[in-house]
Amino acid sequence: MTLLGEGPVFLQSAASSPELLLQLVLQLVLAALVVAGMWKTFQKAGEPGWAAIIPIYNIYVILRITGGAWWWLLLLFIPVINFVALVKISVDLAGAFGRGILFGLGLTLLPIVFYPILGFGGSRYQATT
Repeated sequence: MTLLGEGPVFLQSAASSPELLLQLVLQLVLAALVVAGMWKTFQKAGEPGWAAIIPIYNIYVILRITGGAWWWLLLLFIPVINFVALVKISVDLAGAFGRGILFGLGLTLLPIVFYPILGFGGSRYQATT
């Protein structure tokens, strides 16, 4: 007998395959909700809906909708500053649809709920100058 015990020890997965499959399906459904809401939001603003499924470009489109400068996109790559920039971009997006600061915070913290509300709700795009 060795100090570490007898024979090799095999690690078992903490989750079984059905649990992992359920988690994957749930995550895909939640991601689809955000994408669908963002897609409709883009269409309301006169932008192509397909832009919602392209990472980084979708933020650029949001900046075009809000009238924000393109360089705000670069701030999203800087730790800590990225959260502040995302809050500002989300609040500006909410404002472009006649919503307030709290709705913008909702877009930042709970996009699964707030993007579908923005996209499928009655909010109308108010073009920024």
